[in-house]
Amino acid sequence: MKEETLLIAPCGMNCGICRAYLRKEKKCPGCHGDSSSMMVSTFRCIIRNCETIKNNKSGFCFECEKYPCNRLKHLDKRYRTKYKMSMLENLEKVKTIGVSAFYKKEKMRWCCAKCGGVICVHKSYCFSCGEKAN
Repeated sequence: MKEETLLIAPCGMNCGICRAYLRKEKKCPGCHGDSSSMMVSTFRCIIRNCETIKNNKSGFCFECEKYPCNRLKHLDKRYRTKYKMSMLENLEKVKTIGVSAFYKKEKMRWCCAKCGGVICVHKSYCFSCGEKAN
C-alpha cells in the first residue's frame, strides 16, 4: 500500500497530522497500520471497523448508503469545532480528486513554513521545531 493510502483513514482523517502518529514514544501507525502497535482507541474505532467500509471498493465512508452516518457527523462536528478541520470536507475531496491528490494537498496544508515539518492538527504546532501554526 502507498503511504497516502495508509495515512488517510476511512473517516477522512489524515493520520499523518495526528498527535498519536507524530509523537516519538508509543507512536500510532495510523488506521491502516500494524494493529499490534495501534492505540486501543484506534483499534476499537467503530468507523475504522465498520463492515461496510471493509467491504467497499474505496475503503472510505463516502461509499456507504448511510453516509454520513451519525458517528461520522459527530466526529466531523468535534473536529470542526476543536481543530478547524472537517472529516466530511476531507472525504468529499478524496471522492472528487482521489486519495493521492488529496494527500499531496494535505502535505502542503499541514507543512510548517519555518522548517518544513508537520503541523499537528491536535496541538497546532510543528512537531519538528515547535513553531505555532497560524
